Amino acid sequence: MDKIIICGGNKLKGEVTISGAKNSALPILFSTLLTDEPVTITNVPPLADINTTVSFLNFIGKTVVKKGNTITARTLDKHKQYKHTAPYDLVRKIRASVLIMGPLLARLKRVDMSLPGGCAIGARPIDIHLNAFKKLGAEISVEGGYVKTFTKDRLQGAVINFRFPSVGATENILLAAVLAKGKTTINNAAREPEIGDLANVLNKMGGKITGAGTNKIAIDGVDKLYGFTHEVIPDRIEAATYIIAAAITKGEVILKKVIPQHLKFVTDKLIKCGLFIKETENTILAKWVKNLKPQSIKTEVYPGFPTDIQAQWMALMCLISGHTYIQENVFENRFLHVAELQRFGADITIDGKTVDIKGVEKFSGAPVMVSDLRAGAALVLAGLAADGKTTVSRIYHLDRGYAVFEKKLKKLGAKIKRIHNK
Repeated sequence: MDKIIICGGNKLKGEVTISGAKNSALPILFSTLLTDEPVTITNVPPLADINTTVSFLNFIGKTVVKKGNTITARTLDKHKQYKHTAPYDLVRKIRASVLIMGPLLARLKRVDMSLPGGCAIGARPIDIHLNAFKKLGAEISVEGGYVKTFTKDRLQGAVINFRFPSVGATENILLAAVLAKGKTTINNAAREPEIGDLANVLNKMGGKITGAGTNKIAIDGVDKLYGFTHEVIPDRIEAATYIIAAAITKGEVILKKVIPQHLKFVTDKLIKCGLFIKETENTILAKWVKNLKPQSIKTEVYPGFPTDIQAQWMALMCLISGHTYIQENVFENRFLHVAELQRFGADITIDGKTVDIKGVEKFSGAPVMVSDLRAGAALVLAGLAADGKTTVSRIYHLDRGYAVFEKKLKKLGAKIKRIHNK
């Protein structure tokens, strides 16, 4: 497996262009199953999860082609039905594969899906998805490791009350209910910008969706959806990671092609820490000007502080004098990076859902291993700030969510390289 080698201690300086959002591109790719007409999606990030999804859709029966940052999709034989089975070998590679259920249930009235894979950060059950499908009229059984979902007739609109504002479940119901008969209302819906991006796509296709971005979404089902062209929104998690990279290396970085309002959850906290932030319509300047102050956080659903930035925030707080507390309220078992940060010299204590951080003066480079995507980013940030050499193993996790990570960091002045193991 490939490794990343970092010689730390360099202040990052320069400009970085933020890629399209993986968490937006993936549900939009699955939405192509809802139409047989040609589709063009631009600003798609070059990530392993994207490649896996393209292969998945081609297996199901779409003709999907990726060239650079553009993906085209069409159904060449409109008389040939999609496959209704999503096998383990494809599903295990990516958590978002669960989003195959909504469109296939809407188009085929049945889908057999192996239980999904992805990062090892807790159980992340799909019961919210399944209970919502039942509300739309589906019948569900579990046999031989497969969730079998079917409906005798067209899905029926319903009122769906989520016990938790699940992003994936909100997306799945949008993908299913857009072709259902009648009106569907999702209460306690997820509010993430990626939900809004998917709703915009479905409306471009001829859907009738209102309220995306709020906790109540209304979907008036339509009989048919059409082709579309769409540019994926910028990746707010990637952007936040580079802002924290500027802070942890005491550097100065300009982020291009961003939507600053999507990043308030991090920039507001960093301004309180003492980092200089300047925004334009589509850029953010992040500049270290003085010693930062610690800021405790609690992870929450959007627009609160995101769980996907928790690990990176922890790496930064470890190098700020004083006490910090981080409470993880979204996923269980998302502190696997603590032990690896301790290898750098971090002073961290875990107590249930909370970690207590005592800032240390410096990190020393160390060999570390990635446990999940965002933990991997935190370890790279720690390595950038550490004295000496850091070796980061199992970086295939990083390739799932950060486009050419080491190349972008190298352009900012980091001494970093990827070692390809044969």
